[in-house]
Amino acid sequence: MDASVSVPSSGKTLVRRIQRHRAIYILLVIPITYFIIFKYIPIWNGQIAFKNFMPRQGVLGSAWIGFANFVEFFDSFYFWELLRNTVMYSVGKLLISVPLSIMLAIMLYECRITVLRKTVQTLAYLPHFLSWVIMYGILLGLLAPGDGLLNDIAKAFGGRGIDYLTNVRAFPWVVLLSDAWKEMGWGAIIFIAALMAIDPTLFEAAIVEGATAWQRVRYITLPSILPVIIMVVLLRLGTILSGGFNQLYMLYSPSVYSVGDIIDTWVFRGLQEGKFALATAVGLFKGLMGLFLLTFSNRMTRKVSGSSLY
Repeated sequence: MDASVSVPSSGKTLVRRIQRHRAIYILLVIPITYFIIFKYIPIWNGQIAFKNFMPRQGVLGSAWIGFANFVEFFDSFYFWELLRNTVMYSVGKLLISVPLSIMLAIMLYECRITVLRKTVQTLAYLPHFLSWVIMYGILLGLLAPGDGLLNDIAKAFGGRGIDYLTNVRAFPWVVLLSDAWKEMGWGAIIFIAALMAIDPTLFEAAIVEGATAWQRVRYITLPSILPVIIMVVLLRLGTILSGGFNQLYMLYSPSVYSVGDIIDTWVFRGLQEGKFALATAVGLFKGLMGLFLLTFSNRMTRKVSGSSLY
């Protein structure tokens, strides 16, 4: 028998492809390293969700208590309130931000005035690059009960000032609309890219046939970008239990905990108290729920539209 081991043709083909595209694989080293260090290695510490974790005893030395941390979270007085608020903000942002992003993308695509299109694009993208600390300052200037711009306008017409950031009825709308304002332009980028891939001859044929602008959008534009819309919605559904920690942490206060407290903010306060095991248990719960929702929605979408993420 020959001592040398022959490499299968499929293996040789793979090696040649890697050599041909080695620059791309080299670029992948950085993101892969990031995910290994910050995503996969920490999975080992996920076992503290099932332990009475004591920092001095370490991960392996802490006592095993099974599902006690999960039971503590599910039996918490705030569990259903936290779950309701988290889902409310996640679904609300999905229902508001995605349609607005699609509308903005279509309007920018249809705009034929170059200066206007570029100006609107810049103004729409800019808020995404501002942190929620800066956004809070802007919102405070707009919504402050004493000298906020909206309240000054309301008082000029004989109305009363409203403290939007501490009003339990107004606060959810502040959260949803401010998120749409901040992320709408950035979310439109992927839809603009999808619109640019549409065959322009379809629009030319529709114009020759006498189709109006709305008919072109309805029968050409929207069906053409439907797979992209489905992909975006599926990716958002996977994070349905992440209501937006940075935003809520900056905007909320104890007076609106009943409508502003979400799972992430509650866990953060638990971390401040040293409840690391409980926080890990909640993180595992969120991950499993996200996996279930993403898998379920992907299968349902495949059955309904014939298109899915995987």
